[in-house]
Amino acid sequence: MTTVALDTGVGPLLRSWRERRRISQLELALRAGSSARHISFIETGRARPSEEMVLRLAEHLEVPVRERNALLVMAGYAPHYTETALDDPAMGALRDGLDRLLRGYDPYPAFVVDGTYTVVAANQGMTRLLDGVPDRLLAPPLNAMRLTLHPEGLAPRIRNLRAWRADLLAQMERQIALVRSAELRALYEEVAGYPLPPGADREEGRPAGPSVPFALPLVIEHDGRVLSFVASIATFNTPMDVTVAELAVETLLPADAETGAYLRSLVL
Repeated sequence: MTTVALDTGVGPLLRSWRERRRISQLELALRAGSSARHISFIETGRARPSEEMVLRLAEHLEVPVRERNALLVMAGYAPHYTETALDDPAMGALRDGLDRLLRGYDPYPAFVVDGTYTVVAANQGMTRLLDGVPDRLLAPPLNAMRLTLHPEGLAPRIRNLRAWRADLLAQMERQIALVRSAELRALYEEVAGYPLPPGADREEGRPAGPSVPFALPLVIEHDGRVLSFVASIATFNTPMDVTVAELAVETLLPADAETGAYLRSLVL
């Protein structure tokens, strides 16, 4: 995934991250063991931060790993975090662990996406949910956002499409604000421009499917049934590789007893 570089020094870029997090110079200085004066000098370009200081400030500002590398490069240092392809032999243990995790969620749908929502692994539960989707949408590289929102994908089956679509687009907007990725922006413009399939307005004025008080459910038709799921997303803690940092394990857990019973019946 390519990061769009801004024509600024590291100081203004650090300031933009601080303002985005709504942290004062004094608060950031206290967290990083520095002074507000030094933070001010860094942000205005009057002082060049050390490599250690860049990494420390990035950590306290919760800057994504890919963007930490960008900060280092703009400050004149080499990238700190590697970016290893998922099919690299060094990632063998990670791939095996993800496969075991996905199998453990079966029969509930689960899949793994990278930073541009490309599906890199999925379990049988997810494969079952995709039955009937045209082959051309399932051809690699399979993209979760495209598959969900395309009018020939899952979109016509989703009972609460307007609400679910709005939530997914908002998620992408938040991600774009963090990583400034040209690929992600292009994907957003593509899927946001998809027309709503016929019948998508049926949810107007009334809830679609069962109510879930703690989360927005995904209410979807499948094989003559209406299934209801709540989505969960898990990421890796303290990743040291860009690829790993951008992986997310997404699971669709039953939102009602009927959905859970039906899914379990498929593997009996």
